[in-house]
Amino acid sequence: MGRLFGTDGVRGVANADLTAELALGLSVAAAHVLAEAGTFAGHRATAVVGRDPRASGEFLEAAVVAGLASAGVDVLRVGVLPTPAVAHLTGALGADLGVMLSASHNAMPDNGIKFFARGGHKLADELEDRIESVYADHRTGAPWDRPTGAGVGRVRDYDEGLDQYVAHLVGVLPNRLDGLKIVLDEAHGAASRVSPEAFARAGAELVTIGAVPDGLNINDGCGSTHLDLLKAAVVEHGADLGIAHDGDADRCLAVDHTGAEVDGDQILAVLALAMRERDALRSDTVVATVMSNLGFKLAMEREGIRFVQTGVGDRYVLEAMKEHGYALGGEQSGHVIVLDHATTGDGTLTGLMLAARVAQSGRTLRDLAGVMERLPQVLINVPDVDKSRVETSAELATAVVEAERTLGETGRVLLRPSGTEPLVRVMVEAADIDQARSVASRLADAVKSALG
Repeated sequence: MGRLFGTDGVRGVANADLTAELALGLSVAAAHVLAEAGTFAGHRATAVVGRDPRASGEFLEAAVVAGLASAGVDVLRVGVLPTPAVAHLTGALGADLGVMLSASHNAMPDNGIKFFARGGHKLADELEDRIESVYADHRTGAPWDRPTGAGVGRVRDYDEGLDQYVAHLVGVLPNRLDGLKIVLDEAHGAASRVSPEAFARAGAELVTIGAVPDGLNINDGCGSTHLDLLKAAVVEHGADLGIAHDGDADRCLAVDHTGAEVDGDQILAVLALAMRERDALRSDTVVATVMSNLGFKLAMEREGIRFVQTGVGDRYVLEAMKEHGYALGGEQSGHVIVLDHATTGDGTLTGLMLAARVAQSGRTLRDLAGVMERLPQVLINVPDVDKSRVETSAELATAVVEAERTLGETGRVLLRPSGTEPLVRVMVEAADIDQARSVASRLADAVKSALG
């Protein structure tokens, strides 16, 4: 798998790349590294462990729980809950560590492990590197120092997590959703119970699809990566809007009443204006990544909102937000962080906040999202290439220079190795969609040629 930790934890094909042995070993390593860092100083450590509904999550959860308990960590097993719920509960329960088993929007055969530090924040890069190093050392070297007797960790199910998390979500809404009819697509994922419960408590009339997980159907033709079912359902039921999550519900995309997609950039724009209106947008600043549409940047400039740009990955958005005290940030993919109420991207919270703006303003989502005009943007994923050479290939650098010359001042090019998959993403933005497609196609061919 190369380096184990990517931009969003450890991820791979379950029982092939991501085995029970690896899950157990990483959990023990995490416990030892955090103990060495002083996280557990002076008290018995506690961890919150949750998962999405994937079948492989069942045995991986057992492995993680076994690893933590064998290292002397008490475990609160919260079951199937969204990633942001595990992060929230890690903080709310005063736990020293959180662990989420999910591969997010990836297909069912994949799974992943994501660690949260005390407070529900993602681990720093250096801690992940240390966990990986300690795991590798003990895999080939000395055995672990293991507690015995009363020193081993205890395991119990924590059944109050769902109600506690839903109460938090509804409690932070600026206004209720009464009068709105909303279609929810849960991707047969981790929010299949949480999200409908939260929207219902907030007063919305609901139509729910993709909310019958069976362990095998997560993200299968539904959710934020497959919006066609949601678009059709919104139009069919005459709904005011639709909300789509991914498998672990840290993302949210939307559909307006006409069935048109509202992406993460547009959602960020709508929420930025709403938060500024109620003096919740600190420093009148929003944080987004280099993948954000140029139309988003132009809209924010027009509205007098400062746009801070980061590398791709919600962890980098979060780092910038925490460093400077900003309240709102996110990605075009639908990872949106409202830092006053969440420590990571939270798809259910984002959907609730978006619906609350529709309800409060009396305007349609289509009208609200019209604050920005999306420039044509083409994204091509190029698989089976050596993504580590994106920055060093002279042949590819020449192709990029030629593409930028073709686009001139009216567009831009971005090549990015995926942090979770063996592929390179080619993004081209231009004033004209045909030009964007043509340039993107040539660049994708260049990536295959240079890195294949």
